[in-house]
Amino acid sequence: MNILDQRVLRGPNLYATRPCLLTILDLAELHEVASSDIPGFTDALLALMPSLMAHRCSPGHYGGFVERLRDGTYMGHIIEHVTLELQCLAGTPVGFGRTRRVRGQPGVFRVVCAYKVEAVAEQAFDLAMALVGALARGERFDLDEPLAALRGTAERHAIGTSTAAILKAARRRRIPYFRITETGNLFQLGWGSRQKRLQATMTGDAGNIACRIASDKALTKALLKEAGVPVPGGAVVATVDEALRAARKLRGTVTVKPLDANQGKGVSTQCRTPEEVATAFEAARKFSRSVIVERFIEGQDYRVLVAGDVVAAASLRRPPTVVGDGRRTIRELVAIENANPARGKGHANILTQIPLDDHALQALQKHGYGFDSVPPVGVPVTLRGNANLSTGGTAEDVTDRVPDETRAACVRAAQKIGLDVAGIDLVCRDIAQPLAAQGGAIIEVNAAPGIRMHQYPAAGTPRDAGDAIVAAMYGGDNGRIPVIAVTGTNGKTTTTLMAAHCVRMAGLRTGVTTTEGVYIDGRRIVSGDCSGYWSARTVLTDPTVDFAVLETARGGILKRGLAFDRCDVAVVLNVSADHLGLEGVNTIEELARVKGVVASASSRCVVLNAEDRHCVRMAARLRERLEVLFFALDPDNPVLLKHLHGGGRGAYLQDGDLVIADGVRHQVLLPAAAMPSTLGGHARYNIANGLAAAAALLASGFTLERIAAGLASFVSDGRNNPLRSNVFDVRGVTVVVDYAHNPAAYAALSGMARGLSKGRTVGVVTAPGDRRDQDLEAVGDTCARGFDALVVYESNTRGRDAGECARLMLAGAAASGKAPELVQSRLNGHEALRHGLSLCQPGDVMVFACGSSLNEVVEALRESDPASARQIAEQAALAMA
Repeated sequence: MNILDQRVLRGPNLYATRPCLLTILDLAELHEVASSDIPGFTDALLALMPSLMAHRCSPGHYGGFVERLRDGTYMGHIIEHVTLELQCLAGTPVGFGRTRRVRGQPGVFRVVCAYKVEAVAEQAFDLAMALVGALARGERFDLDEPLAALRGTAERHAIGTSTAAILKAARRRRIPYFRITETGNLFQLGWGSRQKRLQATMTGDAGNIACRIASDKALTKALLKEAGVPVPGGAVVATVDEALRAARKLRGTVTVKPLDANQGKGVSTQCRTPEEVATAFEAARKFSRSVIVERFIEGQDYRVLVAGDVVAAASLRRPPTVVGDGRRTIRELVAIENANPARGKGHANILTQIPLDDHALQALQKHGYGFDSVPPVGVPVTLRGNANLSTGGTAEDVTDRVPDETRAACVRAAQKIGLDVAGIDLVCRDIAQPLAAQGGAIIEVNAAPGIRMHQYPAAGTPRDAGDAIVAAMYGGDNGRIPVIAVTGTNGKTTTTLMAAHCVRMAGLRTGVTTTEGVYIDGRRIVSGDCSGYWSARTVLTDPTVDFAVLETARGGILKRGLAFDRCDVAVVLNVSADHLGLEGVNTIEELARVKGVVASASSRCVVLNAEDRHCVRMAARLRERLEVLFFALDPDNPVLLKHLHGGGRGAYLQDGDLVIADGVRHQVLLPAAAMPSTLGGHARYNIANGLAAAAALLASGFTLERIAAGLASFVSDGRNNPLRSNVFDVRGVTVVVDYAHNPAAYAALSGMARGLSKGRTVGVVTAPGDRRDQDLEAVGDTCARGFDALVVYESNTRGRDAGECARLMLAGAAASGKAPELVQSRLNGHEALRHGLSLCQPGDVMVFACGSSLNEVVEALRESDPASARQIAEQAALAMA
């Protein structure tokens, strides 16, 4: 078996709304070999992975997949299920999968598996191939070691329990988020100018100075005392002698702890003798150069979570404890407790394993125990001087018992330090009583507090601390900026730029992706084809963007899926033959399904072309709660009329005017000729693009006045929209430069040229070599019918032999019945452009389908027409700026 291609679909895609791993798998020697053809295969697989019994598969019930195995199913399907189950066994449970044959390629399958962690999914697929391949050959397979390695990968990429609780709350509130680092807990919540960053439970609003203050326990105490918050007296020391002297001054039991450590590291409580103080000092010095000696506060250990200006939760923390049974040693009792599935290493589980270290030994020795002591039946044994969950402690929720006075003191403490999210550690005898009245005190303020104890207390009511933190960050907002996503076969770039221009004129900072680049507030920051996942993510992660308009092309959807879980408005302009035969998309219907991914991702409204049958079919498949806005050039289009008569909204062209229907009124937006991009109303495709942009903006809440003003001021020239109907005058000949590359685009351009021309029309045309033979022939046929004279040239042959693309286009032109003398070929683009111009007289219109950039036109004209070359070069330079 061989992997021919593998890609990670990170967002909504052709197969699911969730992230998926797509693999093109060649079964090779296992083609047409079913599980039932191999004696013992199913039993061996189930012996290794008995949990496969739970897979329901197509029968839809427990054991359904096993039934398929015994009846006989193919290896691609088996690898899908094994990949899914391996991810579950690694601790990243998933369930969605799909396996289909690749048309026209015997033995090749498209295997789709959902994932939670990319690295785990990729490793699981490789392991599934190795496992299934070995069993198919009748070989023994040892799963233990590779499964342990897979679990290690899952652990390295795991999200901490506290962070996971916050992200879960964000999902419930429909707040989008991205993981910024491949491992670790750094995330972006929200998009654009509404984004916020989160690491563990620390938000981006927690300033560096505030966090540094919180890590300096002495400074924290000084500030809290200044704020009128009760704190224990004490001193910062650097030597044992200073520690002993400070303890004597406090005249009682003391606590000794590092100045700037966390998670209870190096903390010793209830130090009464000089020897205990000295030992505690040495323990604290392991974590900090300076040590605090402070008055020991009698009472219990509490943690209060402050989020924003409220107390979100409070817990009574208990140190790790085991209870004697009269038979087992303390070491054995701890091992039994650590086997509790709720306990794990670090912060991955609800509880943390209890460590048997020097701190545990010191705590035991205070009561006359060692690790191998056998405590009496029913006697509790404490293994720590502190109650941190990170060192094995447990917690009981006491939120409802905290009095208002204490709540106010905790909020004041967090605000004094400057933290929006803080863990306030306090000690008192009874949390239900005010602190001052019982001699209690706040002993620490923690940045990035763990919230496991609040989410999953050992006793008491669980509190959704994650939601409290999200509420403090966003209030009732969902962190989203408006997003318009534009797709279709032709017109995407122009429609995207039209809409973005209108948005920017309204005073909003725009983020735009097109096949020409990424633009932030009108400035191009990335050049090239930027209509896919990463470019959209560039916009959505930019902190200056208020509104995103994203061109979303077929290739990006197929390669990575969408960069957004949902958009506000989706626009599907049209679906016609283009890129067929590539990426497993062979028919227009399949291409329409790809474009439909964008429509399905809309949360509010979908703008569709009423004159395109594939767009009309999409409307029937959309969720009922989504509004559909139709647009059409023909005001009598039956789909449009039915929609408008039913109270729906839309846009159409009537008597030369763009008209907006809002369900009640039909209002003229502006004359088509008033839009510079329509070339006096002759470029009907740009009228259609303007209608689509207007409908999308209407759905986004823009007024008709703003929409009209934007469309009337949008110019589709070499600076603002390169290679999209850019018009130049070359010695009296109107030259239109465009990026057309499929029959539908050429038909629209030839129609525009006839409307503009006072004489003849000449087409200088090309098409990429990765199109099917019939598609290249169709380009030749369409152009021969549309232009008076035709010059064919080659630009991007993309794997074909020189001259092959031109030959196919010429064959299509010949099939149209065009006179041979009116159809010529020049393989070089410069020669083709110059020859096309030689066929023109003043008043003629020549369409040049440019395969790369305006610089191609500049170079072709540099010698024959330097003045025109300079004019075009100036626009090309501005476009690159």
